[in-house]
Amino acid sequence: MNFIPGALPVFLAEHAGWVVALMFGALSIAAAGFAAWPVWQAHGLLRPARALLAGALAASVLGVGIGFYLFVGMPQLAWRAVAPPEAGGVRGLVAELSRRVRDRPRDLTGWTLLGRGYLTLGDPEQAAVAFHQASDIAPEQQRPELLSAYGEALTLAADGTVTPEAEAAFDATLRAQPRDFGARFYLGQAFAARRDTARALSLWQSLLADSPPNAPWRAGLIDRIATLGAPAGSTPDLGAMVNRLASRLQSNPRDLEGWQRLIRAYVVMGEEAAARAALVTARAAMRGNSKDLAALAAEARVLKIGN
Repeated sequence: MNFIPGALPVFLAEHAGWVVALMFGALSIAAAGFAAWPVWQAHGLLRPARALLAGALAASVLGVGIGFYLFVGMPQLAWRAVAPPEAGGVRGLVAELSRRVRDRPRDLTGWTLLGRGYLTLGDPEQAAVAFHQASDIAPEQQRPELLSAYGEALTLAADGTVTPEAEAAFDATLRAQPRDFGARFYLGQAFAARRDTARALSLWQSLLADSPPNAPWRAGLIDRIATLGAPAGSTPDLGAMVNRLASRLQSNPRDLEGWQRLIRAYVVMGEEAAARAALVTARAAMRGNSKDLAALAAEARVLKIGN
């Protein structure tokens, strides 16, 4: 039988429970023998008495050991610490990637996957380290996405506060990729925190226009826009915000993005009839512009409000 490299670790991993049980059993027997031997050698007792007492003591040691093993031993957990990482296990993957990038510090894919893995494990601080390293070695066309991920990890590590370092990362992202989703959202958050309402609204409204109608963040984004646009101390009025947008489109009917925002807002509010009416008006305003009409048709298909 030829030895296959790596076969022993695989065999041990597959039969971990039996291996550890046998090891534990051997140790228990040795401990029982060690405890019983002095009694067996005692000279003040007759042989039958020594045999009975030694046997009872050995059985007691074995019983305690086996009971402890069954109750708290959980050998599979002990083995897991030294076994190869389970297939698909995020922690195992992150540990393997961490070892890999130490040996290959310019492995862009490794650093990127490591950052995502740390985010999945809820460790944004380590994710930020990985994404920063990835952005440093990435080619120019890939840097914006990695800088955005770096800024997001820094923000998550700061409990949602956009730190100056994160803001710088988002600024660099938008200079290279003006439509990046994460950078627009978090920079809008930074501007809103500084009461720079106009810049925050500009970023968030553009983000809303680009968001798919079924995006999970749409409703929250609309609430943020409404809150930011409401007078201080008042309750946000989403309906008033939509009405203002509709009024603005009456004076500037060629604003495709404005119509898209309005139609999506109606859908989010559950006003399908109003969304259909806005779509009809938008098509009339865009008559003769095949590109904008195609965009409206695609929007209608996605929103399922007509062709």
